[in-house]
Amino acid sequence: MDKPKSLDSIFKDKLFRIPDYQRGFAWQVEHLKAFWEDLINLSNGRSHYTGLLTLKQIASNDIDESDKEFWLVDDHSYKMYHIVDGQQRLTTFIICIQAYLDLITDLPENKNTSDENIYISDSLSVVAVRDKYLFRIKPTGDKYRTYKFGYMVDNPSDRYLRYRIFDEDGGGTVSETFYTLNMNNARRYFTEQFKYLYQQEGMSGLQGVYKKLTKRLLFNEYIIKDEFDVFVAFETMNNRGKMLSHLELLKNRLIYLTTLYDEGELDVAERNSLRKTVNEAWKEVYYQLGRNKTMPLNDDDFLRAHWMMYYKYSRKTGQDYIRFLLEEQFTPQKIHQKTVHEVILEDPEEYPSDIEYETTEFDNDESENESVRENNNNSITKLEPTDIGDYVVSLKDSSVYWFNSFYPFMDNNISQKEQEWIDRLNRIGIFYFRPLVMAILKNEPKEQKRIEVFQQIERFIFIVFRLTTTRANYRSSEFYNAARAIDRHEITVEQITNKLKKRMSFTFNEDGTLRNNEFYNILLKKFDSGSGYYSWSGLRYFLYEYELSLLSKSVHKKVDWNDLLRSKKDKISIEHIYPQTETSVWAKDFQEINKEDKPKYAQSLGNLLLLSQSINSSLQNDSFIQKKQAKMNSEGVKLRNGYSDGSHSEIEVSEQNIWGPEQIRNRGLKLLKFMEKRWDFRFKNDHEREELLCPQLIEDDE
Repeated sequence: MDKPKSLDSIFKDKLFRIPDYQRGFAWQVEHLKAFWEDLINLSNGRSHYTGLLTLKQIASNDIDESDKEFWLVDDHSYKMYHIVDGQQRLTTFIICIQAYLDLITDLPENKNTSDENIYISDSLSVVAVRDKYLFRIKPTGDKYRTYKFGYMVDNPSDRYLRYRIFDEDGGGTVSETFYTLNMNNARRYFTEQFKYLYQQEGMSGLQGVYKKLTKRLLFNEYIIKDEFDVFVAFETMNNRGKMLSHLELLKNRLIYLTTLYDEGELDVAERNSLRKTVNEAWKEVYYQLGRNKTMPLNDDDFLRAHWMMYYKYSRKTGQDYIRFLLEEQFTPQKIHQKTVHEVILEDPEEYPSDIEYETTEFDNDESENESVRENNNNSITKLEPTDIGDYVVSLKDSSVYWFNSFYPFMDNNISQKEQEWIDRLNRIGIFYFRPLVMAILKNEPKEQKRIEVFQQIERFIFIVFRLTTTRANYRSSEFYNAARAIDRHEITVEQITNKLKKRMSFTFNEDGTLRNNEFYNILLKKFDSGSGYYSWSGLRYFLYEYELSLLSKSVHKKVDWNDLLRSKKDKISIEHIYPQTETSVWAKDFQEINKEDKPKYAQSLGNLLLLSQSINSSLQNDSFIQKKQAKMNSEGVKLRNGYSDGSHSEIEVSEQNIWGPEQIRNRGLKLLKFMEKRWDFRFKNDHEREELLCPQLIEDDE
């Protein structure tokens, strides 16, 4: 390996391309900040070692005459390279250069001046920098741009880089993903840094940072030889500051496996077709995962969920899925079928640990039979090209429905009613049902059947996990495996609905009432701790559902679910109408209540109100009359909505003249009866409902 080189040297007569097995631009603000701090804090005359740049040269005869790179390779002795490792740093560098040139050309003294006549220093023009690091313009014919750095063709990141970062004309509609958002953020970040630098140090500061950027950041350049396995090299490398996800590693593995079949198994055309299938699948998967740019979905969550749906689920560890995919299913041994001779050695047994580890939802559940994976590790089944193709097509198709399970309102092909039921599942906490929801969306063509099973899942979650103390992994294996059965058309959604009803049967008596009054026992502990309904895990969801029930076609939605989750610590989105700390203005209406019982009324269900606008905690002690009207400060700025112009729940409460124990009781009973109707079950009688409003209070009164 040669001595470290500057980027000025590395970019000489080279074209860089990010190959199809690589991910997009993954660096975020913390990585950009570290890059900038390394650069800006580098003292004059010193260099900063940035890392290893691993490249694989592309043979000249593999570049077709129709390729835009051909004229440079053919006539100008350029060489083209795949970036095996280092693409995050090089992408950051070229975006930084683009932001730098943007600032230079936008300076007031350079307005209305062509790029050819704009100089960074006496001998260095903007065009010279652009030609060296960003792109060359073919001097004859179409005079198109040939980029020094970019992605392989037909990649959303490549189009975004050209048309949104390098500002090439004619891009039209450009797809945006999580990776392109990172590019845009990087350009904005460096643009602002250069603006600030110019304000502080003027043109000399810009000239100094350019020298550091191009001449003082050093890389070790390593060129992989033809005989070296580039895919294995990539798989074993870690990109600085941002580890490869399992999804990224799997893509590389699958492309690698396509190279291992001999000509009799996979001819050149078939090999290229299979590789294209892999790339098309990952292109769609990355698009779907990053489709909501501000809240992208996690790579590995999707990969694991798909594994559950495609292969038989195993309850071992949270990482079992990737061990199966990379070490058992998609391995070179399953193509070569040459196995190492087994040698049995004595295996030392480690002294048992004294530490008791916390169990997870993947630990064995004694109430369930552990599922056994179909694959038998004692024999190696041949991995056919069709196995790879079928798997990646399923992964591609499933990614659409995975996205829809999170963001149903972004899919215009789903009716509003179905969108609302999927949204309910996300609001209540979908638990382990997401792979099943994905499978249902993918495989059940009839909307009404999908809605019916979603309704039953939502009811199951509310009753089993919100009204009882059932463990969060109850029957999880059964419904994970149901996702696979649905995907293979081995069962119907009606059978899933029946499974859900059957698993809920333990919570009900024969007459449909809740068994053992477990909800009462949950609340009793919460009231004993002083928090009451306010700390019940189902409260926000329940009050929001009640709010939605008050809607009609003649009124508009006044509360957004996201606002309930984003309230700062000193803000309140669910209010105690009668405050937790009684003030003199409230004492009159509660003078008949024992002092020790007053906190129970404050924490009772009927006293908790969903607000349309979060308020400061200091406003909670206002009197009921004050709360009914909007509150202004001395400058006329509204501090809080009044109940009378707040949420539909607030408006309903504002119709009361006073707020005391009777109003809390009546509203609480009304809410419990709504609960029974909404989730289709019954409490035994009014006495039980009274008990649920303030556990122990009735017994104490008696």
